[in-house]
Amino acid sequence: MRVSNVSLSYGGEPVLEGASLKVGSGQFVSLVGPSGSGKSSLLRVAMGLQKPFAGSVDLELPKSDIGILFQDDALLPWRTARQNVSLGLRFRGMAKQQALQKADEWLAKLGLEGFEDRYPRHLSGGQRKRVALAQVLALEPKLLLMDEPFASLDAIVRTKVIQDVVQLVEREKIAVLLVTHDLEEAISLSDVVYLLSQGPRARISNEYKISIPRPRDLVRARLHPSYAPLLEKLWNDLSDEVQGNGNGHVAKGPIYMAAE
Repeated sequence: MRVSNVSLSYGGEPVLEGASLKVGSGQFVSLVGPSGSGKSSLLRVAMGLQKPFAGSVDLELPKSDIGILFQDDALLPWRTARQNVSLGLRFRGMAKQQALQKADEWLAKLGLEGFEDRYPRHLSGGQRKRVALAQVLALEPKLLLMDEPFASLDAIVRTKVIQDVVQLVEREKIAVLLVTHDLEEAISLSDVVYLLSQGPRARISNEYKISIPRPRDLVRARLHPSYAPLLEKLWNDLSDEVQGNGNGHVAKGPIYMAAE
């Protein structure tokens, strides 16, 4: 997916102006930036939910190969975990028993074997998030777009769920674009991190290449020699944007943090 020179307005001054990024095949990309800078707006443009007044989004795959995961799980309360996961498969024409079997397989992959017949109200926040993930991944997307899907989880559950996601997207070679406020999460997960400048008229002000090898372990990733310098650089650049000292609308080239 390539987002090229996207400009977006909700009627007044542009929220985004000339924003560009790309997500390669099997690549994990994160988008960070100041609060209110337009991260979610840019993701909605990428999802096709918002039409920009300038620029383009080029997809090299059909929309049916794109999965979307929001912060709220949006599970149907009158359906069990199994039924929620199978719903998208049924909409695509899969036979009921085959859809339920595949739902069970994905619930098991995400550590929910034995929870198939529970309703959302009988699941914890972390378990509901896993069901929502299974619901998306069961459709076998090639590209996964996520808008802070882990923000509502406590630290321990969040780490476990994110590690599951990392293992799955690496194994299935799924490309990911993640919007997050968490710089440590962005570096630990990603191959590339984009920094969105302070809005309005926000655009990509920096691109950071992550050299930490895969398969990626979230705890061990933070012990990699390149992790701390990159976190400091990203934190300083973000702070400059928040304080109005960033380069604003002038995009820099990629920053590479080499392994030591």
